[in-house]
Amino acid sequence: MLRVIKLKYKLKNLIFMKNQTIAIILLGLISSSCAVIRPGEVGIKQTLGTFSPEVKTQGTILYNPIISKVVKESTQTKNIKLFLSLPSKEGLSVNAEISILHRLHGDKVASVLQNLGKDYESIITSVFRSAASDVCAKFYAKDMHSGMRANIEKEILEKMKLNLEKQADGIELIAVLMKQIQLPQGLASSVERKLQAEQDAMRMEFVLTQEKLEAERKIINAKGERDAQIILTEGLTDGIIRIKAIEAFRELSKSMNSKIIITDGKTPLFIGNEDKTSNKEVDKKEKK
Repeated sequence: MLRVIKLKYKLKNLIFMKNQTIAIILLGLISSSCAVIRPGEVGIKQTLGTFSPEVKTQGTILYNPIISKVVKESTQTKNIKLFLSLPSKEGLSVNAEISILHRLHGDKVASVLQNLGKDYESIITSVFRSAASDVCAKFYAKDMHSGMRANIEKEILEKMKLNLEKQADGIELIAVLMKQIQLPQGLASSVERKLQAEQDAMRMEFVLTQEKLEAERKIINAKGERDAQIILTEGLTDGIIRIKAIEAFRELSKSMNSKIIITDGKTPLFIGNEDKTSNKEVDKKEKK
């Protein structure tokens, strides 16, 4: 009886382990035949080397892991950083840090993978090196360190687009950025001296302009004073002088201080002090 019970128990354990093994195998098969596409990615199924025309943007893709696989690619903006030496028009080498901003078009991933492969960024780098050499050779080294840099970046980007479109469609080039431009030592010193000279010239021009304006102001002021004197002289008639003399006598009559007035009857010439000491001296002179 005990043996029968033991046999039944062992049989149940074997059945449980078998079921557990089958479940693990099934779970492994399901997980290996399912791919999850996250936001910012696209997935495309490749069966026996052929890409499916359908591109999955988000969600899950079921496939046969024996004959198929799912290739995932990011559609987010990527940055390729390069450190290289660029040629200039005068034959100098300018060191620069370059950033190439790009991204994939989700619906054209198959074209990129078929024509360029998964290592398509190396193709972008090669296209950039060629375009940058052609464009930078048309500009002076100092232009790469000035406001002309934006024009250089634009020309390089346009040339890259033309060359890359011939190879594959589906890569969007967003921008080419030239950073940390390092001019040759001798040229850098020359550029600094030139900039300093330009600043000195601008400062001197400002000083000369200020001096010129000040001179013009003084001339205008002198002309104004001269014109005012001419107007006063022309308007100073005998009648006005007599009126002013009467007004002067009237104001003198209001003062309590003693005055000496010398006049010809027309215009007064008065001598007077408001302190008592001077009045006493005048009285002494009159007594003598």
